[in-house]
Amino acid sequence: MDRHGHGQHHRLVTMPREGEPSSYAGAGGGVDVVAREAAAQALGAVVQLHFDKTVEKKRSADAQKQELWRLFLAFFLFLALVLSAVAGGGRLQCRHLWAPAGLLSLAHLAFYAAVAHHLRCLNGFRYQRRCHKLTLALAADRLRMLKSAGEVVAAADVEVPYQEPHETYLAKFKRSWAIHFAFLIATFAFSVAAAVAVLCF
Repeated sequence: MDRHGHGQHHRLVTMPREGEPSSYAGAGGGVDVVAREAAAQALGAVVQLHFDKTVEKKRSADAQKQELWRLFLAFFLFLALVLSAVAGGGRLQCRHLWAPAGLLSLAHLAFYAAVAHHLRCLNGFRYQRRCHKLTLALAADRLRMLKSAGEVVAAADVEVPYQEPHETYLAKFKRSWAIHFAFLIATFAFSVAAAVAVLCF
């Protein structure tokens, strides 16, 4: 699954003003600071960026869903045509079962390959959208925290690392694959059983 942006950080880089220290000395060394106004502007830009990315990924996911629905519709129309031809073929007998069964097998294989491609894209867009939503929430939370901050804040407090969901979030994609695979097996079994019932009984 595509995980663009892994390890990405949004960092605030500022130049110290004249007469203003760029860091506070502490026991462990200097601490980089940034003006609150500059931090707010940078965090606002980060929020806007990830909001736009979230909307973009949602639109991409919706487009993949529409493609999947069109694919399902075309597949069911094809199955209906094949079964109608089998039912209306007066000269077909049980020994001719291999022809519709082979055609149905090829159709299911092609359908599975197409669905797998669209599902991979759809799950990738959903995963990226989730990452952008988590990063957006973190940036918005730190932007709210600036309201109660002083004139300068520690740069580490306004850095926004790229967020990724927990591994358990990926379980929903595995369930999606399992459901579609079970559906494919069920439709294949039904189609072959219908062809057998029409030709052999």
